[in-house]
Amino acid sequence: MSGRSSVIGTVAGPGEDPNEFVFVAPADRSIKTGEFITYTVAVDGENRSVFARVTNRELIRGLPDGFLADPDVGPETVAATLGIPTDDAELYRLTATVIGYYDTEMTTFANPRQLPNPGTPLSIAPDQQLETVLPNLGCDSVEMDVTELGGVAHVGWLLNRPEEATNIHIPINEFASTHLAILAATGSGKSYTASVLIEEMMRPTARASLLVFDPHGEYGTLSEMQGNEAFQDDDGYEPEVVFYDSERLRVRISELDIGDVMAILDDPSNRMQERLASGWRAMQRKESRTWGIDELVTKMEQIYDEDDASVGALEWRLRRSIQRNDLFHPEENVPLDDIVDPGQCTVLQMDTLDRWNQQLITTVLLRRMYRERLDAVQDRESEIEHPIFALFEEGHRFAPASGDAPSLGIMQTITSEGRKFGFGLGIISQRPSKIDQDVLSQCGTQISMKIRNPNDQDAIKTSVEAAGEDVLRELPGLTPGQAIVSGDAMNTPALIKVRRRRTKHGAESRPVIEEWADAYDQQQRKPTRSESADFGEGDSTGVQDLD
Repeated sequence: MSGRSSVIGTVAGPGEDPNEFVFVAPADRSIKTGEFITYTVAVDGENRSVFARVTNRELIRGLPDGFLADPDVGPETVAATLGIPTDDAELYRLTATVIGYYDTEMTTFANPRQLPNPGTPLSIAPDQQLETVLPNLGCDSVEMDVTELGGVAHVGWLLNRPEEATNIHIPINEFASTHLAILAATGSGKSYTASVLIEEMMRPTARASLLVFDPHGEYGTLSEMQGNEAFQDDDGYEPEVVFYDSERLRVRISELDIGDVMAILDDPSNRMQERLASGWRAMQRKESRTWGIDELVTKMEQIYDEDDASVGALEWRLRRSIQRNDLFHPEENVPLDDIVDPGQCTVLQMDTLDRWNQQLITTVLLRRMYRERLDAVQDRESEIEHPIFALFEEGHRFAPASGDAPSLGIMQTITSEGRKFGFGLGIISQRPSKIDQDVLSQCGTQISMKIRNPNDQDAIKTSVEAAGEDVLRELPGLTPGQAIVSGDAMNTPALIKVRRRRTKHGAESRPVIEEWADAYDQQQRKPTRSESADFGEGDSTGVQDLD
């Protein structure tokens, strides 16, 4: 379809909305909803190629009776323009929304502020032009080979075109610095799409510093990037993939904030809170950062009376909730320089931790990394001198709308301020309505997939400003692997088919029928352990006689 410019329809007149127009096309020119079309119009004395998106289509039976949108344009004119006969031809009436012409100085679309005149011929927008102008690539030309650009992620191709005809590359810098949301119902391909982006970020043109919070253990197959030629470069670069399981995930007790401890202890009394706050502040003033519950209790006993009932009750709670939890340790923690390095993808496999501990380790790690990035941009000594990107599977459990997760506060801070400090977040979730709206609305780039739940659709409409109503109407009808890409990484939303992964997908549904059959066969092969009961009077029927 590249370079195709034959006429596919003719403008009939204005639509219902100020930015809409209606056009007609013959039935043999199959034009789908979401397709991009183009026409020429004079803007400030210069002919401009204006892009529009098809938003609706309906069949008209018979040209003379059906074509009534503009009585000033006769059916013979339309037929002559389209090159079709006038005898009972079938036409489609379609509605399109004007996107604008691509301004090479502004490197985005500009609204021509005028609709095309009735009778204006329309063409399918050329593939290479769409590859250039749909994503926010900053191109100074309306048509170029975008594969030559560095730092772009190939996410797939336009849904309404033949496979790989119009490939979509989005700028990694945009979604990595202004945050990302991948929203889809279970089974629609959200984890698959996230892995595609991870692959693109770890290629030689990006060499990202990437951290994946994996509560279900779905990203283990990313290790296949190592040794794969697609991720290697002539200078010797190859991404490093590091996995941290729950045995390596530790929180140093001194790195907890007093608010964390209050939440862990589950609503301590006012007297307990007072004593804990005093003891905690005293321990935080110590030069040594390696202390535990024993030292904290001793400090509280020094400040108050060692026989103080509240201190005694606190000690019992602290030992039960923190000292006996393997997640917390007086000395050990997760070394930041081990998990965030350029060209490294670190997967935190938290599937054996309960939700509360997942939230706690996330809270402390994000807070530490945020402080280090803040120090780095303010020219203070820092363990993290480069930008970082953190991706959260099941993002609604770390930033819930209910507000009951300790990790919510730091995620709100990062999504509102992190772009200034080179700290980006990505949220992946099947329940947009359960994500804190402050966090979701700060995600500048959105990849929305099949969503049927009305509450989740409303959450997307509320938080995703860039996706118009006409695009969001497509959400319920999408099939797995199809998505709407919108926001900062795009000049206008687009329907795409997500490309195939280079690594194996690790979140497939289990083949339950096959596993049931295997389990049944294994059960049948086991030797029986029971024999018929013998009640001492000959053969037993296995049934006890009742008088």
